[in-house]
Amino acid sequence: MKKILVILGILLFNFIVSAPANAIKIGLETLVDQVGVGTDVKGRMISVHTNKTVLEVEGMRGYVLVPYKDQIAVYSRGEYYPLNTDSLVLRPDSAGYVSAKGRWYRGKLMVKVSGGKLIVINDLDLEDYIKGVVPSEMPPSWESEALKAQAIAARSYALANLGKQSRYGYDLKDNTEDQAYGGASVETNKTNRAVEETRGLVLTYDMKIICAYYSASAGGYTNTNAWGSNLPYLHSVFSFDEDVKKSGHGVGMSQHGANNLAKQGYNAYQILQYFYQNVKFAKLNNEG
Repeated sequence: MKKILVILGILLFNFIVSAPANAIKIGLETLVDQVGVGTDVKGRMISVHTNKTVLEVEGMRGYVLVPYKDQIAVYSRGEYYPLNTDSLVLRPDSAGYVSAKGRWYRGKLMVKVSGGKLIVINDLDLEDYIKGVVPSEMPPSWESEALKAQAIAARSYALANLGKQSRYGYDLKDNTEDQAYGGASVETNKTNRAVEETRGLVLTYDMKIICAYYSASAGGYTNTNAWGSNLPYLHSVFSFDEDVKKSGHGVGMSQHGANNLAKQGYNAYQILQYFYQNVKFAKLNNEG
């Protein structure tokens, strides 16, 4: 029997009075022996403790940072050059990008020593973070309404999980343990437009931002059990992805299902209200 989707045309909105901060910290490297960093324009490394510049950085030049005697040092030509700090910030002097892991990122980098290893964090605006998540989690060639649904789900997940990785000094990891995030290097005009057109929009249930789980494909029907927790906004529904093999945990929105619904003419709001039951949309009040 052919599955029929019926969605009410009325969208219910809440307006959050007190929204979370609009910045987020993403872990790029955790407890590593060294990291290569840089900027695309002139920049500087600043000690977190003194707020003074410890190294001026040339644009488009790579710098290898290593832990050295409980401090951070620059390793160059077989020599260590201590920076006399165990925690620093790397930022461009003007509009530009920072680099780590062979990718470009918006915002700034924070590097700190922990247990004789390095932790590297991308500190940036929430919306800039979502621009690096959407094309990492969903193919940029997919339908625009599916990409918009992905942006809202990803933004909701991020805000519902702020501080999840606080033991390392950041909010979320940059991989699928939380959400895949490729920084500015993976951004496209199409996915950035999806983020901008949904700027500040999140999903709520009972006046709280929901943990909007999603996976590639549920294989026919979505799952309701989120790792031992039965969340009230998750119900098993036909996932509109029977054309692909199940991939992922199958909880919440099926990404393939979202794209298939978008192809049938459903917009992002209808897609999300289908996969997450009895939710409302909210606009963060700290967004422009």
